[in-house]
Order: sequence, then structure tokens, then C-alpha cells
Amino acid sequence: MILLTTLLPSSSLPAVSVWALFSFDSFAHVFLFSILIFLMIVGLAKQFTFLRIKHYPIRYALLFSSAFGISIELLQHFFIPGRQGDIYDVLANTFGCLIGIVLFKWVYVW
Repeated sequence: MILLTTLLPSSSLPAVSVWALFSFDSFAHVFLFSILIFLMIVGLAKQFTFLRIKHYPIRYALLFSSAFGISIELLQHFFIPGRQGDIYDVLANTFGCLIGIVLFKWVYVW
């Protein structure tokens, strides 16, 4: 779902006239990636197949989701007509990952 929604043509996104960092697109990236990493951490912490991943779920979830976010931007830049990769989207993805980590720690650790 995240891959499909982030690869939509830019003409299908709502036009919001605010700074690039605070656009609807950036908030969508933050929201989707915070949910992604939260659920990924929960899933990795509860699995029993790969013990190293089970003991360090936050590190691996951050690595996987960051690589996923960067690959989405590269796909947009090189393969999707009408879209281009944006460093602000990578920053929004990373910020969303950090929010998801804080949310996970707030719900499960603290």
C-alpha cells in the first residue's frame, strides 16, 4: 500500500500551497512510515526464526524502512513519468520512522 500510494502521479495529490517540507505529501510520508516501522518492529520482535533480528528489531526495522524509502524515491525519479525523487520525501520518511520508534517505545517499553 505504501509503495502504491507513494508512486502515484503527482497530479493525483491534493495541491497545498505551503512550504515543501510541510506539504500534504510530506505529512503522508511521515504518517505512512511511522505506521510501517511501528508494525515492523512489533513483527520482528515477536518472530522466532531469526534470533539476531528478534533481539534488535528497532535497528533492523530502521534499516529496512530507510532502504525502502530511499528505493521508493529512486523508483519515482527514474521510472515513474511525472514524478521525481525528492530529498524532502526521504527526510519525511526518516522523520516518520523516528516517530514510529518513539511510538513503539511509548506503547511497549515505557
